[in-house]
Amino acid sequence: MSEPFYITTPIYYVNAKPHLGHAYTTILADVAARFHQMRGQETFFLTGVDEHGDKVVRAAQKANMTARNYVDQISGLFRNLWPELNIRNDAFIRTTDPAHMAVVERILQKIYDAGDIYFSEYEGLYCFGCERFYTERELVNGKCPDHETAPEVIKESNYFFKMSRYQDWLIDHIQQNPDFIRPERYRNEVLAFLRAPLEDLCISRPKTRLQWGITLPFDNNYVTYVWFDALLNYISALGWPDGALFEKFWPAVQHITAKDILKPHGIYWPIMLKAAGLPLYRHLNVHGYWNVDQSKMSKSLGNVIDPLELKNVYGLDAFRYFLMREMVFGLDAGFSEVALVQRINADLANDLGNLFSRVLSMAHKYFAGAVPEPDPQAAEELNLDLDQKTQSAIDEYENAMEQFAFHRAMGAVWELIGHMNKCIDVTAPWVLAKNKSSRKHLETVIYHLLEGLRVISGLLYPVMPDTSARMQEHLGLDSKAEHYRLEELKKSKGLPSGVRLPKTITLFPRVEPERIQALNQTQRTPETPVKPIKPEISYEVFSQVDLRVATIIAAEPVAKAKKLVKLQIDLGETRTIVAGISQSYSPDQLIGKQVVVVANLKPAKLMGILSNGMLLAATDDTGLCLLTPDGTVAPGTPIS
Repeated sequence: MSEPFYITTPIYYVNAKPHLGHAYTTILADVAARFHQMRGQETFFLTGVDEHGDKVVRAAQKANMTARNYVDQISGLFRNLWPELNIRNDAFIRTTDPAHMAVVERILQKIYDAGDIYFSEYEGLYCFGCERFYTERELVNGKCPDHETAPEVIKESNYFFKMSRYQDWLIDHIQQNPDFIRPERYRNEVLAFLRAPLEDLCISRPKTRLQWGITLPFDNNYVTYVWFDALLNYISALGWPDGALFEKFWPAVQHITAKDILKPHGIYWPIMLKAAGLPLYRHLNVHGYWNVDQSKMSKSLGNVIDPLELKNVYGLDAFRYFLMREMVFGLDAGFSEVALVQRINADLANDLGNLFSRVLSMAHKYFAGAVPEPDPQAAEELNLDLDQKTQSAIDEYENAMEQFAFHRAMGAVWELIGHMNKCIDVTAPWVLAKNKSSRKHLETVIYHLLEGLRVISGLLYPVMPDTSARMQEHLGLDSKAEHYRLEELKKSKGLPSGVRLPKTITLFPRVEPERIQALNQTQRTPETPVKPIKPEISYEVFSQVDLRVATIIAAEPVAKAKKLVKLQIDLGETRTIVAGISQSYSPDQLIGKQVVVVANLKPAKLMGILSNGMLLAATDDTGLCLLTPDGTVAPGTPIS
């Protein structure tokens, strides 16, 4: 992979200290950068802070500080947090940096000279929280959808950017480049917005109302609208127009942003680039919200979560893993400390930690801690398919990571972990060790398990870099970066025989039951009671329900239905099921997923489609979660 990889987070507003949402986006970018380094690509990772605008001034006044002192303090909190979370950004930009301000002035002058900026009077509904004007159709019950406050009516003279001139061009570009904005739901959202006439963008604020900003180069009485300033950080950080970094990394750029700022990134930004005569970005990758207490996490709603507190209690790699595994990229996810603990105990302590400990303990018990020599004939006799499973896991992982489907990439790794745990149970090394004639078989089994751990340690590197390094150290590998390269992970017999292994360690200690009980009691408030259990039924009644495992082989939305998805499932036979799950799962996230189905439910028609069965799912106020087997099983397998 020779093409360079440029990844950006949105630059964060400094009107409050960083929280879980900021940590998620920035860890996500760090994971993406590390993955592309694994592929041998040269990478550049940018993050930073947005320091201008009304909100900053108001926050500074509330703190009884000057705007300059306030932004210096809060930007320091962001800059210092990232190393604490093992985030390795290449640059940290502040919009008060002189070099950035010079780029903003130059772009403004260029677009003004081209005739795309004009002066006019405007009256509109202005949200100070978003720092932008809203149209009536964008409001929800007359309020800003993000801050849940009624915008103020403001009338003033300002400068406007002729976005309307580029509306048809942008629609055509999005339609001709289907993955320009992804996932697809956000591409469709932008196109839906563009069906109505696009209003020109107010890009200034009079100094009589706001002085904290970049002065317009063509009128000293006005400062630049915060979004026209902030979005340009993506090129100013590369030294546009003369920097070698810009020549190398633009336009091979992947923007990451949350869905609340889709419009500026999906509409303002590409039009600004077009008007300035610059190439467009490669992809805009949009993720959902972390919901806490059924609401988007935000300072204004008072439900923010401090990432350092979680990291200090549960460990950094466990925290990073939870964020990448729990949220399906593009959809909202509900945060709960109970769910974090469940991931630690089930995925990390039980699955990964137990596998690592078992395999290394057996290597020490049976081979004095040395990596044994595998025998090809013994592998054939044992019918070991670990090599094939490992290569399949790498392929699925690579494809998912490239598509920003980080939860699916981790799922591929855990599928391999589950297969290896089953391999131990099936081959029973402790039985092979009792018979001298089975020595070659024992050596082969342990070697292949150690080799699987080598691959797993590499695949975990982007998400859990410290755990990856500890695993490789205890597999007798040195600290060379080459061990993380995908081309190395794809090689068979990458672990040299005869290497001495250190004693095994506990990768992830289990969270004690006392803490779990305390968390459960904390979350079960009178406002969120546990639903009552239904009346008892006899075993004879229950035994009539036929539960089976099925694999989803095709999925598509049902026309004119908000929640319904039409699924083709493999249940040992092909069936059609209609399920109301589209608000939690997109069709591309469902294909290949194994689910639990009520196989003998009487068919029913939904939106004119005959549905033959029902999926099982757990639902609460945060959303829906499909029930899936712990590992891959044959379609049609009964649940008992």
